[in-house]
Amino acid sequence: MLSVEDNELVCRVGPGTPMGNLMRQYWIPAMLSSELPGPDCEPIRVMLLGEPLIAFRDTGGRVGLMQNYCPHRGASMFYGRNEEGGLRCVYHGWKFDVDGNCVDMMNEPAESNYAPKVKATAYPCVERNGAVWVYLGSASVLPPLPDIEATMAEGYHTLAIEHDHNWLQVLEGTIDTIHAGVLHSGSLRWQDQPDGSFRQAVLKERTAKFEITNFEVGMFYGAHRPYGPGLEYWRIAAFMFPFYGMSPTGGSFEKNIPTTLTAAVPMDDEHTLYVHFIAKNALENYDLLPRTSDWYGRFNAPANSSNDYLLDREVQRRSRLNEGAGPSYTGIPGGRAQDRAITSSMGTIYNRSHEHLGQTDLGIIRTRRLLIDAAKAFAETGTPPPGVHHPEHYRIRTGEIFLPEGADWVEETRELRKAPLMGPPVLVST
Repeated sequence: MLSVEDNELVCRVGPGTPMGNLMRQYWIPAMLSSELPGPDCEPIRVMLLGEPLIAFRDTGGRVGLMQNYCPHRGASMFYGRNEEGGLRCVYHGWKFDVDGNCVDMMNEPAESNYAPKVKATAYPCVERNGAVWVYLGSASVLPPLPDIEATMAEGYHTLAIEHDHNWLQVLEGTIDTIHAGVLHSGSLRWQDQPDGSFRQAVLKERTAKFEITNFEVGMFYGAHRPYGPGLEYWRIAAFMFPFYGMSPTGGSFEKNIPTTLTAAVPMDDEHTLYVHFIAKNALENYDLLPRTSDWYGRFNAPANSSNDYLLDREVQRRSRLNEGAGPSYTGIPGGRAQDRAITSSMGTIYNRSHEHLGQTDLGIIRTRRLLIDAAKAFAETGTPPPGVHHPEHYRIRTGEIFLPEGADWVEETRELRKAPLMGPPVLVST
């Protein structure tokens, strides 16, 4: 469990907080490119790390992300006119470009020469593979984007869904691989699965032993369990700074494909944007409610806390553990809704001082410690956060594999866990 103080430190991400300051050193996937469909389209509200911001695409197609409040008298720029290379406040006509420069003051006399003296807070943006990445830090030389394979690979798509709870609950649900055998497939029987399959191995032995190894930008963790004479099944996943989870959703390492990536992007302390970089042929049901224009109206699912995530108690009663009966052990349809129901049920920010952690929580424990130590080091000594200046450290894969009993999983999978270089580092200049 965490102390109340450490729980506050790791969960709170607003401006000026240790964890928020740490995250601001990284490029953040904050929007989908499709949210700004064309030049001079409608601006949208974006809440990111507790900061209300307005996103727009200018006449030249560039994406801007600027402060919500007009620097003049504080009117929201959401109501602004997106026109001719900038966003114009409709209160007094002050207009700002994607870099935050005031390029026109409709209500000021020309001789005042005031416009060049006013600048809005604006953050650098770059688009890659369907996502808009934003840098909220203050570095004069911008770091490169991380070399994460799924964010660059052809045939991979970017999707998003909002969660109405803290980012760490979302991340921990992503990197907790042991729950798959209960939450998502509790009623399935291992005898009904293909012989020699990973699914059969998960269901035949629903518990596992965990081993962990750190690497430059996070940690790998292997969950292993016996499978047949002289064999063990290994399910290898990873956490990467600052909020990435990489479950072995691609299946076998032998497929030689990029691993699906998830990012638990904090909108604020109590709302999270779950960004999913996933292969087109692995898309799940991402039906969403109609968008609204408020701060939390962008990616909401029909199954949510207001309807108990469509929980069906009759389905739950008919779905018995290990008996192959019923379509859903939880009574909640769909793995994504099941995950959101559980992490939401903990409350908006769970008090981890109440926990009782076990051996299968070793990956969760290590992730929390890495995050807390990095946030404290950056706050106290300015130690650069892991991976900020080394995009190559993000070139990893995860997966599933059968290994001989007693094998050294770290050595046996060392080359398999390396992702190829997709291209030169993505550098961004102001």
